[in-house]
Amino acid sequence: MNATQVTTTTDQLLVLIAPGESSTVEFKKSTAEKDRACRTLCAFANGDGGRVLFGVTPAGKAVGQSVNDQTLEELAQEFQNFEPPLFPTVERVPVEAGREVLVVSVSRNARVISFRGVPYERVLNTTRVMSRETYQRLLLEELHAHERWENQAARGWDVSRLDEREMIQTLNEAIRRGRIDDPGTREPVDILRGMRLLTQDSQLSRAAVVLFCKDEDMLPDFPQLLLKVARFKGTTRDEFLDNRQFHGNAFALMRRAERFLIESLPIASRVLPDRMEREDIPLFPVEALREALANAFVHRDYATGAGSVGVALYDDRLEIISIGDLHFGLTPEKLLHEHESKPWNPLIAQAFYRRGIIETWGRGTQKIARLMREAGLEPPVITTRAGAVVVTFDVLAARVARGWPTEETQTPEKTPGKTPGKTPDLILNLLRETPALSIPELASQLGKSERAVERAIRKLREAGRLQRIGPDKGGHWHVLGSSDKEH
Repeated sequence: MNATQVTTTTDQLLVLIAPGESSTVEFKKSTAEKDRACRTLCAFANGDGGRVLFGVTPAGKAVGQSVNDQTLEELAQEFQNFEPPLFPTVERVPVEAGREVLVVSVSRNARVISFRGVPYERVLNTTRVMSRETYQRLLLEELHAHERWENQAARGWDVSRLDEREMIQTLNEAIRRGRIDDPGTREPVDILRGMRLLTQDSQLSRAAVVLFCKDEDMLPDFPQLLLKVARFKGTTRDEFLDNRQFHGNAFALMRRAERFLIESLPIASRVLPDRMEREDIPLFPVEALREALANAFVHRDYATGAGSVGVALYDDRLEIISIGDLHFGLTPEKLLHEHESKPWNPLIAQAFYRRGIIETWGRGTQKIARLMREAGLEPPVITTRAGAVVVTFDVLAARVARGWPTEETQTPEKTPGKTPGKTPDLILNLLRETPALSIPELASQLGKSERAVERAIRKLREAGRLQRIGPDKGGHWHVLGSSDKEH
């Protein structure tokens, strides 16, 4: 084995050594410790990558060692024990007359690496045998690109069991947003094929069922297509004020989750001084909540029949709970910063993108943080617990920041499932997602009469908040913002 040309200078080496050993750096006094060093290189390759420095004492002193062809050959022989093969980069950095430090580097590997048949992992500055749980998770991630739950065939299912209206709405919205070309047909099979939701032998994929199944048809095959919503009294789960469960496709469940939050979260109102209209101010930015819900439905683990998305509202906090783990080296801390986008369910994520529910991959959590800060609120806290990812919004802190009463008793009680005076807001939220909804469809989704919906739409149009584009049949609605009104 030949070492690479030196790209790390002596000064750079000293900077690298100064902080001491870490999750990505380990010191070895000489290549006599090459066996243990290779275990660490294995752990680095299974993590975020890293460097082993031969010729550096545990105390961080760069003493170097004599390096010759035999030294490099023995190291190369040791590298033969990685499975699958691993090819570390070796640099020779001079530190004293005739002595060098060997900087051996590896990057994160797409496959699970073992050394002498044993996989290792890095925890802080310690190398240890990888846990069975971590090993199984990494193997699952390794297979993910080709064989995952969402792209397998939904045995026993055909197109007749899917909601054709939901498919057409998704296609029309994707065309309107320029995210797909109009195929010139609205046949369900053609729509599914264009969205890559059929398997190679033209069977329905499980992703197609998740996205478009009819509410009455998904049981008993897909019990995990479940949304749980609850309003608790106080800060524990001891007493329910509202507790409901819904089964259905991901789009329908997303709408139900949004409706629950609109019904349950406090809203303040004020009359704009320069306009004869009311402005509603929700406790949290609607877009931030919507993004958090979308992330839960897109990234959750659908493989377990006991899985679900949960929305739990307490007096002091709101939790959005998605069953599943974080993958590909992501941590709660990394989610709020720039990170590589690797959706666990890319087919489902792509459909949500085309529908306009998410804008870009890998930026959702950062968007939530930005929207919260723009509203003068702290971003939510992301945690993992018991096989779930939990996004927690601080209700009390938001009340304080907005100058609202912090005692729940000072907020008017709301009746579960009823939203007096809020029908226009519900209509606007639904039309932002699906502009092509008709009045009967709106009435059905809201549980209102068509006459009530017509009255609300008339008021919205008179207030300049809603505009009809095109004819009654074939047209769509456009929700107007303040910038639209000014123009």
